[in-house]
Amino acid sequence: MAKPYQVESLANGLRVVVAPQPSLHRVHVALWGRVGSRFEARQESGISHFLEHMIYRGTRSVPSAHAVNLAFERLGGSLFASTQVDHGIFSLSLPPESMDEASALFGEVLSQPAFLDIDIERGIVLEEILEDLDDEGRQIDPDNLSRALIYGEHPLGFTITGSEAHVRSFDEPGLRRWHDRHYTAANGVLAFSGAVDVATAMRLAERDFGGLRRGERATSGAPAHNQKKPRLDVVENVSSQTDLRVCLRAFAEKDPLRPAVDILMRLVDDGMSTRLYHRLCDSRGLCYDVSAAFDGYEDDGIVDVAAGVQHKRAALVTSEILAMFEELAREGPTQDELEKARRRIVWDARAMVDSAEEMGAYYAGGLLFDRFADLEEHVAELLRVGAGEVRAAARELARPERLNVVAVGLLDDGEDARLEDVVKGWTGVT
Repeated sequence: MAKPYQVESLANGLRVVVAPQPSLHRVHVALWGRVGSRFEARQESGISHFLEHMIYRGTRSVPSAHAVNLAFERLGGSLFASTQVDHGIFSLSLPPESMDEASALFGEVLSQPAFLDIDIERGIVLEEILEDLDDEGRQIDPDNLSRALIYGEHPLGFTITGSEAHVRSFDEPGLRRWHDRHYTAANGVLAFSGAVDVATAMRLAERDFGGLRRGERATSGAPAHNQKKPRLDVVENVSSQTDLRVCLRAFAEKDPLRPAVDILMRLVDDGMSTRLYHRLCDSRGLCYDVSAAFDGYEDDGIVDVAAGVQHKRAALVTSEILAMFEELAREGPTQDELEKARRRIVWDARAMVDSAEEMGAYYAGGLLFDRFADLEEHVAELLRVGAGEVRAAARELARPERLNVVAVGLLDDGEDARLEDVVKGWTGVT
């Protein structure tokens, strides 16, 4: 049976994946690149994110942000961009009949930025940074704080946006050097999905991205962990609730336990009937919003539980979250839980076939991080995970030297001490 995708490499080394979905009525194209805060030094923190903004500012022939957006929107699409810790994405979804013209423009915008209106864009990014600060300029974003607590001075602990001082220091020569280093064939994956055939996609890839410089693959050293006991960071902030992050240092994307972690996260938070929401919300009414996610990197990972709670409940909610992981580590999942998770995995994989964006992201991310897998093979691997493997993953996670907790709020009347007792006194499951 023919595979539902094809992977080719251009002469410059750029990898191209094409996933035709002929039943769809739109086409999706995305460039994924090895760029982001983990590739930065402290003094240049935030430059990947600022460069993303500057790419939107246009080229010599499309000389403004408005002109870029208007050009794509006239073709039925919108340019999307995102900078993450270890990768950046630029993408478009649009009608198939616009693909030829849009691809040419897409290639020009990404490969030939003119770095126009730097000071205007600098002001926009400075406003974005303020969203994570309080009135005194202190960091209060719980995700940023948790990464700093876990990784310290390793780049995985840096904020994606950088600081005000960093952003004010960026200039055109520095941005050009960063673009030349990271927006290269060796650092990128180009993905086409949706209503496009392989021959058309490869023709456009060669025409519009074949001129990218080959470059060298960007690398970053792995974090070195020497944590021996739980860590807690309490940041005072005047707000109606305390923002909690209960984080367990986990495993890299290629770790043998990674498939079991996927199933574990399905049991913890994959709908309102799973353990996390049922335990904290339905059964005890302790919070309105709670979620869990796995944040995976090439060489590390984090299981992250986020909750907004009344200040006086911070310790109790943290205790309940940890007790949930302890139960999974001691007892593992029930057979009913496993069967439900497996069914939902199959259904979600089927739904991906109806989404050009999800299919493109699945294959592009796999290629970029050298964990490419056929979707059917990936599903089969997950379906093979048993209760014992899930329990083993939970036991490995539920260790005090993996625990990092951040609380941003007003922990008065001894709540900060109670939270410290819960966190510092947690012994996990041995």
